Amino acid sequence: MRYALLLHNEEPAPGEIPADEMGEMQRLFDEYTKALEQAGVLVGAEVLRSSDATTTVTRRTGTTQIQDGPFAATKEALAGVFFIDVPNADAAVAWAERCPGASYGSIEVRPVATSFVNGAWTVPDRTD
Repeated sequence: MRYALLLHNEEPAPGEIPADEMGEMQRLFDEYTKALEQAGVLVGAEVLRSSDATTTVTRRTGTTQIQDGPFAATKEALAGVFFIDVPNADAAVAWAERCPGASYGSIEVRPVATSFVNGAWTVPDRTD
């Protein structure tokens, strides 16, 4: 079953993180991502640009509304996403615990409801 690991953390100001700390975190994420890949569970991974590059689009009111920035004003922002395919929620949580981002932010583990795979929407088997 597919899960999204949604990485949330406070966004640092430019230059706030020393280069050596940034390099170490990049190394840890590289190791983590390669471990996911070697385990055969990685579907995809993306690091997102900062929330000031976000545009939010909605038609909830019947008309299209477009605003700069994220929908919710929060201290933490969505910073990255891993999509993994593992047998159950316990396995997804175990991978989230190993994510380097958990050391400075939070990792939301959310089951995927449907996926677009090989040109069609699919509904994953529910085991939990």
